[in-house]
Amino acid sequence: MRFRQSVCAFGLMMLAAWAAMGAAPDQWRAKVDPWVLDKARFGVGTEFIVFLSEQADLSGAALLPTKVEKGRFVVDALRKTAAETQRPVLDSLKALGVEHRAYWISNMIWVRGDVDVVQGMAERKDVFHIHANPTVRLDERPQAPPADKSKAATAVEWNIALVGADDVWALGIDGEDAVVAGQDTGYFWEHPALVNAYRGGPGDHAYNWHDAIHESDGGACGIDSPEPCDGHGHGTHTMGTIIGDDGLGNQVGMAPGARWIGCRNMNDAGAGTPITYAECYQFFIEPTDLNDENPDVTKAPDVINNSWGCPPSEGCDDPNILLSVVQAVRAAGIVTVHSAGNDGSGCSTIRDPAAIYDESFSVGATKIDDNIAYFSSRGPVIIIDGETLLKPDISAPGLNIRSSTVDGGYGSKNGTSMAGPHVAGLVALILSARPDMTGDIDGVETVIQQSAVPLTTTQGCGDDAGDAVPNNVYGWGRIDASAAISFLLDFSLNVTPEVLEVCAAPGSHPVEVSVQTLSGFSEPITLGAGGWPEGTGGNFLPGVVTPPAVSTLTITTTDVAVAGTYSVVVSGLSSPSGSSDDANLELMIFEGVPSAASLTEPADGANGVAPAPILSWSEAPGAAGFTVEVATDSAMSNVVYSAFSQNAFHTPATALDSLTRYFWRVRSVNPCGDGPDSEVFEFTTWVGPPIFVDGFENGDVSAWSTDGS
Repeated sequence: MRFRQSVCAFGLMMLAAWAAMGAAPDQWRAKVDPWVLDKARFGVGTEFIVFLSEQADLSGAALLPTKVEKGRFVVDALRKTAAETQRPVLDSLKALGVEHRAYWISNMIWVRGDVDVVQGMAERKDVFHIHANPTVRLDERPQAPPADKSKAATAVEWNIALVGADDVWALGIDGEDAVVAGQDTGYFWEHPALVNAYRGGPGDHAYNWHDAIHESDGGACGIDSPEPCDGHGHGTHTMGTIIGDDGLGNQVGMAPGARWIGCRNMNDAGAGTPITYAECYQFFIEPTDLNDENPDVTKAPDVINNSWGCPPSEGCDDPNILLSVVQAVRAAGIVTVHSAGNDGSGCSTIRDPAAIYDESFSVGATKIDDNIAYFSSRGPVIIIDGETLLKPDISAPGLNIRSSTVDGGYGSKNGTSMAGPHVAGLVALILSARPDMTGDIDGVETVIQQSAVPLTTTQGCGDDAGDAVPNNVYGWGRIDASAAISFLLDFSLNVTPEVLEVCAAPGSHPVEVSVQTLSGFSEPITLGAGGWPEGTGGNFLPGVVTPPAVSTLTITTTDVAVAGTYSVVVSGLSSPSGSSDDANLELMIFEGVPSAASLTEPADGANGVAPAPILSWSEAPGAAGFTVEVATDSAMSNVVYSAFSQNAFHTPATALDSLTRYFWRVRSVNPCGDGPDSEVFEFTTWVGPPIFVDGFENGDVSAWSTDGS
């Protein structure tokens, strides 16, 4: 994003300028958040984050086809950068005897120290900035409805039915095979609505749970809890909205068939820090066992719910403090859903990390009547360089939401914290219906946006027009799970062109197929009857179209294919109702340039040829077509007619002049190149039937009258 890059670029230019001019003794202060300087003056217990100048390049992850491949690339790049650059800083901190922890999710180190430690770090050339790490409290300002502690079955909750999740379940799609994650105050994993969907179990919490609370204020859960624990209740409620179903009629969650894992980033008071948020993100990208060892990127979740915010009032006055962390999560192919915040109802009230980032899928809160909740924060996000970013991205129910509570019952809460989990659950439903979209964050977000119930506003935030969709109050509108799944499974394919001509020279040679879909497209892409000739090594690289879109699929031959014509079938995924679609095309394979054709009629030197003759020649092996040329000179420099023919004959579209001597030739062509020209033949045209005059026969033109008489 431009504003984030410009901020970093500006900072680097300033550092270079100071070095060139000879930095003043206190210039190190410019690299330190004011909150850190203020707190560090009063003692040794100040927490701060040292961000190093060197950061990993993750751009290559976007080119990889699967989520696991993206995750491995991102983790390898991040770990490599940290390993190569952190050692001198860590040695310095160790020598100072101060408490510290290294992280690789972004190249950073958490430190607890006094102002001398801060100064020592800031004066280092390999340190880019020192950020605050204040305790951040959970934003729960909206007044919650009276708690409903009842465990009685109430069937599908109104908010789940409103967005059509139960209609999706009726199709056999309930989130199965998708993995959702949440970082929050923790989770009461044995709650009846959560326990069956937890990916772990008794004594099986490795890779499924992490506690980022390491300090003495751990509350009832203590610190470094070895199993999911929630001393507050906020996390348990949010997870219920994602997957909750006790099997007894309390259907409070969007995707009851999905599996969940969790991380505690806030203590019992609902307080966290930027480093606890980052630590949970790091765990989710590459989950570990309970000793933070033996990481396994294949156990990463598909989507993370984030119902928290980091406001400037708590010291997070640098909006970019978590940007590189969230960028890494997205690069790893994980959707990161973030509640927009509860600072409404004014414009530009979405202002806290991480909801402000373009990489976060930010969610506003609506009521049962689809009007915006009074507390839901609005956009646009004011960017540092004066530009704006439309937010939220989407909206979901967030007022009077009934879900699981930490005492094992059920209760209602308000807030964008309650809206975000609906979207995380919808992501699970989408990936359950279309597992091929796992890791395709842009595609998943587009489906949610394009299928949403459009909602408009006259509030005018960010100069929104009254009919604007998206807008800075609702984003693209209120989510509609039923429409999203229909959007994916009801489709029509149009594959063009109908015939593909391929030059099959040695090596790998891609052929692009443009596929237009009305609603969706998925694997498989298969060869029809006949298939690839045995032993050629031909294969398809399947592609996925995110609707509505045009996608270019790539067919690759990895060896010399045998020349011929093959049938290709492009098939769409069948929906639960049985509807599907496919399209056929022909693939014509050629080996090298074709041979020359031999001309037949009219024969060389022919006289009395009709002004619209049928020019014919022999087939040329390997030719996809022929270029026919007619000229008035034997050198073929004055071409008066030229055309392309796929057949071994052609009649000029316009009649040639009568009683004129012409020369003609043919050149065979295919995608590998043009073959050699044929010989040049000569013929003379005539008008009317031939007439014998004075014994001359068979068309001696010198004996013909010019009028054909």
